[in-house]
Amino acid sequence: MNKGIYPFIKRFFCFAGIIFCLVWFDGETAHADEWNSFHTKYLKLQYQQETDLKHFDRQIDYSSDDMSFSGFFGTSKGEQGVKKKMASKLDALFEKVQLILDMRKPLKITVNIYPDETALHDAYFQIYKEKKRLRAWYIFEYNTIYVNVKDLSARMLSHECAHAIVDHFLVVRPPRATAEILARYVDDHLYQKAKTY
Repeated sequence: MNKGIYPFIKRFFCFAGIIFCLVWFDGETAHADEWNSFHTKYLKLQYQQETDLKHFDRQIDYSSDDMSFSGFFGTSKGEQGVKKKMASKLDALFEKVQLILDMRKPLKITVNIYPDETALHDAYFQIYKEKKRLRAWYIFEYNTIYVNVKDLSARMLSHECAHAIVDHFLVVRPPRATAEILARYVDDHLYQKAKTY
């Protein structure tokens, strides 16, 4: 092979490799940046499309007595008004879970909202490197709840919030079975008047 061409080919492939890496990492960054976020007092909602957030809002059918009364007299217009009402609803739900458990502590939890079951199961596989078909779950180490908007309800969200509240309130995290009993108690009593102690 011509000695003058060899360094040129070597530089060409080196340059092409650098360009490939830059494009690949830029694609990874762009993928990570696809998440949008919306904050309430207690929750940080992460979603990929505005339609996912709207669907999430429709799926969470919950209102406290205070909200329904104020909602009757006050009307919120525009997207900001809709988001304000959603934040009030979600914070009311979170406070109800704290009230049912009698565990009040300042806390902010992330909720990753996926568009469908497939995306949710893919997320589980990315984290645990195994397949499992869960409807929703909470991971203490990430302080994150994982849900999919096509299979979601206020009770399901309250159940996962209960796991987060219990894990952060107690000095020693309870055994999984105990935490599950408490979380099920919450979703069974979400729409009932909570006892105060």
